[in-house]
Amino acid sequence: MARVVSLGVHILDVLGRPVTRIPDGQNIDLLEEIRFTVAGTAAGTAIDLSKLGADVIAMGALGSDHIGDTVITIMQSYGVDTRYLVRKKDVQTSATMLPIRPNGERPALHVIGANGAFGLDDVNWEAIKSAQYAHLGGFYLLPRLDGEPAGVIAKFCRDNGVVSTMDILGIPRDDMLSVVAPSLPYLDYFMPSIDEARMICGLSDWRDVCKFFLDHGVRACVFKMGASGSVYADADGIVLRMPAFRVKVVDTTGCGDAYCAGFIVGLSRGWDIEDSMRLATAASALVATGLGSDAGIRDFEKTVEFMNAAETLPMTE
Repeated sequence: MARVVSLGVHILDVLGRPVTRIPDGQNIDLLEEIRFTVAGTAAGTAIDLSKLGADVIAMGALGSDHIGDTVITIMQSYGVDTRYLVRKKDVQTSATMLPIRPNGERPALHVIGANGAFGLDDVNWEAIKSAQYAHLGGFYLLPRLDGEPAGVIAKFCRDNGVVSTMDILGIPRDDMLSVVAPSLPYLDYFMPSIDEARMICGLSDWRDVCKFFLDHGVRACVFKMGASGSVYADADGIVLRMPAFRVKVVDTTGCGDAYCAGFIVGLSRGWDIEDSMRLATAASALVATGLGSDAGIRDFEKTVEFMNAAETLPMTE
């Protein structure tokens, strides 16, 4: 069983569905479902990794509040090692309200909270050294780690033989590239959505986007493309496309996190890139079938069973 450190953004999500409007004044609309889930590009990925059989260490910051207590309780219930989650005083745990539309879209209202206080002084370097993989998740919502500090972590992984993956939360800003540029030469797999990658580089065609990041030093790009699947490109010139699986979409929250988890687990089992992308796609599709980032995935075996039986969608770009 591979050990994976999942470092970065930890959030408690409050989700309700289906939401078609915000009631006027103080009126009430009735929903079918409301859930509280642990989410974020580090925490959500950590839970999915654990479900898929990895030995997972969570690393990030929570407030010293009941929300943080809830995050820890939920993560521990899935078998995630939470001992390296630091608790910050005078700041709340990061949280998001998500009114889920009938088509699965997920507008968000977010409080950065304790994620904004997580810095290099909170990183447990020995824990990272003990792992085979380090997933770095949530840059652009980690102000004390964005930019050069993230590069320090990525370089530490490279220097210590830890395979690194990075996903982001692409919040538009003027200096998009500067947040990730120091990390790129040390990353093994850069794994944002294609839309986030386009925001950073200003290019549109996925081939040009891949070339941009490869030219900036990443060993491989793995871009998630929603219903169009995903694309892989590496420094050796290998390019792969993977279609998405057809499912009835309830909520797309956490699909990207699940993709990263599936990809890492595939690699850790010695699978080739294409099969790891297929497992990642299956994990992502399963999450879309329920409400919240922890929906859909039961375990590795059931995910593989779905992967081998599900119908794929056409790739449209």
